[in-house]
Amino acid sequence: MRLIISEKANTAKKVSQFLAEGSVKEGKHRSVPHHTFTWKGEETVSVGLKGHVLNPEYPEQYSNWQKVEPRELIDAEILKSVSEKGVADAVKSLSKKADKVVIATDFDREGELIGVEALSLVFEANPKLVDHVERARFSALTPGEVNRAFDELVEVSRELAEAGEARQDIDLIWGATLTRWVSRATKRYGPAFLSVGRVQSPTLALIAEREKERRAFVPVPYWELEVDLRNGEPFTVRHKTARFDEEAKVKEAYENVADEATVTGVEQKSATRNPPTPFNTTAFLTAASNLGYSPSRAARLAEDLYTDGYVSYPRTDNTVYPKSLDLPEVLGYLKRVEGAGPYAEKLLAGGKLSPTRGKKETTDHPPIYPTGYASKNALRDDQWKIYQLVVRRFLATLSGPSKSLRTTLRFDSGGEPLTTGGTVVTEEGWLGVYPYSRRADEEIPNLQEGDVVKVVEKTIHAKETQPPGRYGAGRLINVMEDLGLGTKATRPNIIQNLYDRGYVHDDPLVPTEKGVKVAEALTDFASEIASHEMTAELEKSMDAISEGKISKDSVVDESRDVLRRVYDHLQNVETEFADIVWEGIRTDETLGKCPESGHDLIVRRSRKSRKRFVGCSGYPDCNVTYPLPQRGEIIPLGTTCDACGSPEIKVLGGKRPWVTCINMDCPKKLAQKEAAEKAKREQQEGGSPSEESAKEPVKSTT
Repeated sequence: MRLIISEKANTAKKVSQFLAEGSVKEGKHRSVPHHTFTWKGEETVSVGLKGHVLNPEYPEQYSNWQKVEPRELIDAEILKSVSEKGVADAVKSLSKKADKVVIATDFDREGELIGVEALSLVFEANPKLVDHVERARFSALTPGEVNRAFDELVEVSRELAEAGEARQDIDLIWGATLTRWVSRATKRYGPAFLSVGRVQSPTLALIAEREKERRAFVPVPYWELEVDLRNGEPFTVRHKTARFDEEAKVKEAYENVADEATVTGVEQKSATRNPPTPFNTTAFLTAASNLGYSPSRAARLAEDLYTDGYVSYPRTDNTVYPKSLDLPEVLGYLKRVEGAGPYAEKLLAGGKLSPTRGKKETTDHPPIYPTGYASKNALRDDQWKIYQLVVRRFLATLSGPSKSLRTTLRFDSGGEPLTTGGTVVTEEGWLGVYPYSRRADEEIPNLQEGDVVKVVEKTIHAKETQPPGRYGAGRLINVMEDLGLGTKATRPNIIQNLYDRGYVHDDPLVPTEKGVKVAEALTDFASEIASHEMTAELEKSMDAISEGKISKDSVVDESRDVLRRVYDHLQNVETEFADIVWEGIRTDETLGKCPESGHDLIVRRSRKSRKRFVGCSGYPDCNVTYPLPQRGEIIPLGTTCDACGSPEIKVLGGKRPWVTCINMDCPKKLAQKEAAEKAKREQQEGGSPSEESAKEPVKSTT
């Protein structure tokens, strides 16, 4: 019997359906499904894992955070424990009956490691299989791609798996050692622990450094002069001097503008926008971020679409379609896709297809492209939007350029030069199928040189220069890639971890004070873990492992040596480190001023129930308290309620963050409560709630 091991149960089922010569018999080992069929005249069983079946961990004697010296973890033995016992038992049981095994996990560093982990269970159950292992590598769950992969079986890459294992071990050693040290130094245990990570920490440092730049930014005032003209319909022009640095000069120009303006010039210029390059992982996550999907969510959705056979493997650096990709075939099944089908038909009828090419070309996986037809009814709304994004990007890469016309009008009014401009698309090209990159047309009046128009109004706008913008999640993914932080597979989870640990909130990412101070302390006292250089260097070392140029053990040992030096330095500055971090924690827990005593209102916990509440720092002299939501991260906003003057907070948790004041007796809250009760009564009586009673009970923010 031949045993095929896939990374997930859904993949195992599809592989059996694609390879079977006849029917597929469904079976189970306890709760783990497997599929028996005939392939190439031989009985074959396909079984799926649940990702990693083994997890790296320390022996039990190292489990107590408060008793074990964190430095001991640097050289402690790393064990591999079974993470999915049911799956492991199923693999062992099936292996006893097998005489061949094929690893069909995802084709990348992590997938190779998962496959090798599964093989360790296979060999434990049936040592005779050691010399009877093959590897199937495919980039799409389609009949053609899977059959090709199984016709061209190769060897398992131990080097690629060892690169994945090196990353796993180094992340555990650095993360566990420094997380425990920081948590012990700050006395933050249990759910309140402070995490540190080889990739997480330099990413947090990037965000915190940008926040410090914003705080240090000194705005510079400037002025703009805007003039409303009328030529039938009103339109707006601006002074040729886009920014006046002196108020006196803008006022002088304002006074000079007369009652009429004369057209002094009309300039038209055509422009061409080339179609986008094929999606690699980073470009896809960036585009999905622009649609409102976080990198971690977009990655999960793409993974779901891949295992369902709708898109190709979503973790790839490649931006060049391989010659083996049958473009007309892909367009053939896309003709039925709602919204994009007619465009696919038009491309098919247009003759030769010339796809765009990006700068990165690899041979492991193609760029992300649609591998099958999906109907809107077959997918959830979020899956459909991501599927549409991939479909439309693919079609855009096969399209012609878009063309636009830019018209610039120049005016003179009282000796002051004024100008306006507008751009309209004259030939849609790829924008006809890829609306995500389309900007609205800017229509301007059809005027000729010498025409005179009436000045309706003129306005001076006082403005200030703005600080550098915070990183949006999509932009951060690109910066991480440029700096060598993480991999295409790990970056979305790294960003999600920053949210989960309460280091950041919102998008663009806003660091909490705790996040800022953890990054500051690490930068000051453990720059190796806070800078991207060491992490990027380690990523290069892992690539060298996968290419067989260097051993896994040498890379891990070298990493241990660096960590020892970092740890020894931290031991000498423990008090200073903790003071910096606690400054941030206290700031996050200070919500405002007490209305009775003027002391700080801070987040406290009941000794008996451990429930959190707001209490006055002037206790016991002041007994003012307020209740707090028991779930979600509390973010002080530094603002007060316009109805009662109490501090306002943002609560992160649930589907959407929400803003509220901490005073439950606030007149606004009481009015909202009465309106909600009234709406409920009206609904029960069969009437429709009035406009006033339908108001939202709290403000929500995105």
